[in-house]
Amino acid sequence: MQALTYHGSRDVRVETVPDPTLIESDDIVLRVTATAICGSDLHLFHGKIPETRHGDIFGHEFMGIVEEAGPAVTELKAGDRVVIPFVIACGQCFFCENDLFAACEATNPDQGASLRKRASMTPPAALFGYSHLYGGVPGGQAEFVRVPKANVGPFAVPGSLADEKVLFMSDILPTGYQAVLNAKIQAGSSVAIFGAGPVGLMAAACARMLGAEQIFMVDSEQYRLDFGVTAYGVIPVNLSDGDPSERILEKTNGRGVSASIDAVGFEAKGSTTETVLSTLKLETSSGEVIRQCITATRRGGVVSVPGVYAGFIHGFLIGDAFDKGLTFAMGQTHVHKYLPELLRYIEEGTLDPEIIISHRMKLADAAQGYRIFDEKKDACRKVVLTP
Repeated sequence: MQALTYHGSRDVRVETVPDPTLIESDDIVLRVTATAICGSDLHLFHGKIPETRHGDIFGHEFMGIVEEAGPAVTELKAGDRVVIPFVIACGQCFFCENDLFAACEATNPDQGASLRKRASMTPPAALFGYSHLYGGVPGGQAEFVRVPKANVGPFAVPGSLADEKVLFMSDILPTGYQAVLNAKIQAGSSVAIFGAGPVGLMAAACARMLGAEQIFMVDSEQYRLDFGVTAYGVIPVNLSDGDPSERILEKTNGRGVSASIDAVGFEAKGSTTETVLSTLKLETSSGEVIRQCITATRRGGVVSVPGVYAGFIHGFLIGDAFDKGLTFAMGQTHVHKYLPELLRYIEEGTLDPEIIISHRMKLADAAQGYRIFDEKKDACRKVVLTP
């Protein structure tokens, strides 16, 4: 089969690799009908995620048709059409029973990204296509993919809905939704969303759906901000116009917003000092967006972090956060928990996640898709690939 594989920083290739096979009795083999390039895939593409190995197959946003099912698969059969959550969960451990699927302690043989490890610490859940910190499970930017724990993860979708309508239920839509729920957004809330990439846009869509009164959106790319204005009625804040938190404070009577969402993550552009520290390996993540969130959020507010972080940062303003009485909520998305309600919103027409798609390409052109998305060429917001 054909699949997108990793060969070093900014070197991905579509190559012929062996077809996947059933390994465990509750596996399925899925024929992929649509897959997408996620913003967090760019961390892999840049060579920033440890334990990403040559030949690894990327992709954690995908859906398709069941080709083959193992003998212990009771919830699916060949021919079923499903969306696959990017988190692989067992459905039976302590965390899964408490709807904390991203913390599943049964699917990941690896250690996760924690630096302060202890021998008895359980790892986070395995993820599709996201390095050997998270199970080394081949991803879905491929013609076929093996899906473990198939009685728990795959989510059946109606044939009446096109792939593009439901594809983003695999990651960015529930990720944006969880970020907004973590931020406690409700009617009348104000929120600042840092990052107008796919997750930031999904967060804006969900915040608007839940009744947010003011949605500030911060980014350096005007075309992304313009889309946010048109699609979700955001208040645009371009980084080129100066300190974004100061501008948000000016527009909120000096109080700040009720919540901020960091949809950028650890590769945010920081100061010269942070660039030097990163080069010297004295920090592994830029803390610039976290600092902006702390400043822009009102006292007693929430900082929600769906953006991926790894390692440590300098200049974490814990004193400022304490002084303001802020709450932090972060982590991978408990995708399975949200799928039934998100499907209902899509069926009702309350959410239209597919409107963010700007580029549709064949899987064979995936390497070009990565470059266009990474370099923000051709007003690229989101790339969907079809085998």
